[in-house]
Amino acid sequence: MEHPHHTRTVRLLETRLEALAAACERSPVGSRKFDLAVLHAEAATRHAVQLEILTVEEAGSIWAGVARRHPGVGWFGSGPQLAA
Repeated sequence: MEHPHHTRTVRLLETRLEALAAACERSPVGSRKFDLAVLHAEAATRHAVQLEILTVEEAGSIWAGVARRHPGVGWFGSGPQLAA
């Protein structure tokens, strides 16, 4: 059974990551200005996985998709470290 907040969580996480990536690309100082916001997105992703709103695979796919669309943003790396 899918969690009732699944669709909303996917949409919010992807939207937040897209906004952060776009802001980093436009910022003259790069992503350092957004370090805390990135940490918050990583924490939110881990919590969604722990609460079983997202699977590890879904979370990784969201991060990877945004990373593909924004290859110049270095903080994506391999995404947050998620327990399987």
